[in-house]
Amino acid sequence: MIDLPDLRRPESSDGAAVWELIRDCQPLDRNSLYCNLLQCDHFSDTCVIADRDGETLGWISAYIVPDKPDTLFVWQVAVSEDARGMGLAGKMLDEILDRDVCADVERIQTTITRGNAASWALFRRFADRRDAPIESEAHFTREEHFEGRHDTEHMVEIGPFGALRRPDLKRAAA
Repeated sequence: MIDLPDLRRPESSDGAAVWELIRDCQPLDRNSLYCNLLQCDHFSDTCVIADRDGETLGWISAYIVPDKPDTLFVWQVAVSEDARGMGLAGKMLDEILDRDVCADVERIQTTITRGNAASWALFRRFADRRDAPIESEAHFTREEHFEGRHDTEHMVEIGPFGALRRPDLKRAAA
C-alpha cells in the first residue's frame, strides 16, 4: 500500500520547492519563484502542500475572491508524477475547503484550457462528490487576452455545493 503524503499549509520556505514542482508538471504555466514564495507566505490559509519525507509531491494555490467571500478561486493544481493516480488533487481540494477560513465558501472557480484533460477530470469528479452543478464558458480568450500566445482559459464554476442546498446535510454551525 502506498502511503499518502501529508497535507499542510505552506510556509514561505516552501516557495522554491513549489516552483520546482510546477516546473516539472508540464504543461502548467510557470510563475516566478517570487510569486510562488508570496503564495506560500500570504495565501497559506487557502493553499496546500502535499509532502512525504521532505519531498513536495503536490500543491494547490487558491484564494477567496475578494468581492465574493463565498467563492474559492483555485489558481493552480500540481501533482508530481510519482504521486499521480492516488486521488491526491481531490484530497488537497477537500483539505482546503475543510479549513475554518473556507466556512462560508459555497462554490469554487478555476480556469482551464480545453486541452487540459486532467484538470477537467479532477473538477468534474469534485463536482460529483460535492453534488454540485458545474458550468464553464470562455473567459480569458486566446486573441483578446493572450495576444495569440496562450490557449483560451475557460472559467469553470462549481456550486453551490450539495450540502448547502440540502438543509439535512448542512454543516453544524460552529
